Amino acid sequence: MRGLFATAVFCLAATAAQGQAPPAAQNEKPKDSQADCPMHKAHAHDDSASSAMNDRGEKGMGFSQTTTTHHFLLSADGGVIQVEANDPMDTATRDNIRMHLTHIAKGFASGDFAIPMFVHNTTPPGVPVMKALKDKIRYMLEETPGGARVVIATADPDALAAVVQFLKFQIAEHKTGDSTAVH
Repeated sequence: MRGLFATAVFCLAATAAQGQAPPAAQNEKPKDSQADCPMHKAHAHDDSASSAMNDRGEKGMGFSQTTTTHHFLLSADGGVIQVEANDPMDTATRDNIRMHLTHIAKGFASGDFAIPMFVHNTTPPGVPVMKALKDKIRYMLEETPGGARVVIATADPDALAAVVQFLKFQIAEHKTGDSTAVH
């Protein structure tokens, strides 16, 4: 009788346990490890803003933003916009970079900043002054093995300040890691 009672208690306990909800930890969905970051929303916005800028960049520049590398360098009399194909054998991208930077040099010299305004979806800092002082700024195209660069030079202090503002904005927007110190 004692064995029958123990079996009955065991069966009752097993039946009751089957009806219980699993522990809370089993019901929880895996947590997004980045969601705990206090800056998570800002990072997510930055990523989507960068992605949108890169999409506009591909349309405005005519080449992939992920298969190229941009650099924006500051100098005592202006600076440099340089773009290189990441793959030295990618001559199609190299040629598209050269064509784009030829248009940039000519456009900027005539006061046309439509492409950077389109790519960044805003008027970059320095552009209004660069437009107004376009006759005091020189834009020279130089080909490089993997692409090209536009050397920007001026002797005018106001134009120089505007060029530096413009290039610093580009460094931040494109996240190039280039120095923001004038060399």
